[in-house]
Amino acid sequence: MIQPLFDGETAVNDTHLNVIAHMPTLSLPVITTDEFNQKLSDADYMRVAVLLAKKSYIEGGCPIGAVIVNNATKKIVGKGHNTLVQESHPYNHGETSAIRDAGRIDFSQTTLYTSLSPCDVCATLLYMRGFQRVVVGDVTNACGNEALLKEKGITVDILEDKMGVAQYAQFRQEKPDQDLEDWQGLAAVSKP
Repeated sequence: MIQPLFDGETAVNDTHLNVIAHMPTLSLPVITTDEFNQKLSDADYMRVAVLLAKKSYIEGGCPIGAVIVNNATKKIVGKGHNTLVQESHPYNHGETSAIRDAGRIDFSQTTLYTSLSPCDVCATLLYMRGFQRVVVGDVTNACGNEALLKEKGITVDILEDKMGVAQYAQFRQEKPDQDLEDWQGLAAVSKP
């Protein structure tokens, strides 16, 4: 049997969280123990979402990532990042990618961590799928749907991650057209 890399004695740091961000979700039980998962905090899960956003940015995409965590076990059950550019997919946002990765599960028993305030499509999907809690990592660069989520009965917590906020601000400055396309489509970019 393979010994997990991260157990109850393993420190929680960006190096280890980056490994978690880059491993396929189905492989995570091989590298983490229940004791390690129990040590993870909201800030740690948010950092994984931000590291996924960084992965997207390095790939040439929009820096948005998301992680879905089972509330009882604290295991990551889904994660993903925006692939608008990489897959030429207009609605494969961080949240939708994580939901697709999680598959057919009861989302009311999970928390979704997103590195950026959800767009209209993602916010709608979150309440349609029954999420009870969403943690947002950046409302400095974008916000607006937190009130909608709350109206739908979802607990919304803001937990800004400085690295994630700075990363999205840099992206927005470097690639304003790509940012606009991600939020409003190519038609918005071509408007005079």
